Amino acid sequence: MCGADTPSLGAAESCEPTYPDRVTDKSNASTEKIPHTQSGTATANGHAARSPFDAPTGQLPVLSANGTPLARTEDELGLDPEVPTVGEIGSPAMTTSYSFASIPPAPTPPAETVRMRRSRPEYRRGTTDFGLFALRLLVGLSFLYHGLQKLTGWFDGPGMDGIRRAMEHGGWKHVDIAASLLSGAEVGGGALIVLGLATPLAAGAVVATVTDAWLWKQSMAHGLEYKQVEIESLLAAAAAVLIFTGPGRLSFDRGRGWATRPSWGSFVCLLLGLAAALGSWFYLHGGNPFH
Repeated sequence: MCGADTPSLGAAESCEPTYPDRVTDKSNASTEKIPHTQSGTATANGHAARSPFDAPTGQLPVLSANGTPLARTEDELGLDPEVPTVGEIGSPAMTTSYSFASIPPAPTPPAETVRMRRSRPEYRRGTTDFGLFALRLLVGLSFLYHGLQKLTGWFDGPGMDGIRRAMEHGGWKHVDIAASLLSGAEVGGGALIVLGLATPLAAGAVVATVTDAWLWKQSMAHGLEYKQVEIESLLAAAAAVLIFTGPGRLSFDRGRGWATRPSWGSFVCLLLGLAAALGSWFYLHGGNPFH
């Protein structure tokens, strides 16, 4: 101890504190003693150590809290999991699955969720599809019937020769072309409407033919007479309705978007049908239907 009562030391001696043996986690039996010198605590290489930290052992002491050893390294803490190298990925030896990189499967939705999905508006169609099927049968079979009368002469029809003569007397030009277009559009469009196949285009074709028929009958009347064109007006309206509603799920178009939820394409098909009707009327007839 250095103090006021301590005699002074020589020049080679100094008043320095002494420290116990170096701290280590090795057993006491194997602990080597560091010799003391007059100048204080010495290390193994003979230099004087000012504090215990001047002579490190390279190992941390084992500390414990409540009698449980504490983790000292990243491996013990679990902060550095063994990640495979680039060469090990995909090798047969790599069979361990790492939980930190796995994604659990999505849980199965409860039955309430499925019921809520089916209760959405697009699922609650009720008898809509059956009603559209009945409408398609009415419109499609009507056009198919009249088309077969003109094309083949069935059902006491006039046949192609009879329809040519009738159209020629009605003021039509190029009666061969006009009769062929009229019969083909009615037969093909009517059959496709019944099947529910390419329904917007088929309905647009029959809209064109029935519009020309409406103009033809109206041209033979004096002024606007609805009674003269009543059937044609109803058929044209029904075909236009099918364009806007779609054929429904009871059709060959059930996988198409226009089958249950038509969009702006419906207006395009209707306008194309009306444009074809007006173009054929002015090119193949040219008369004023409201004279």
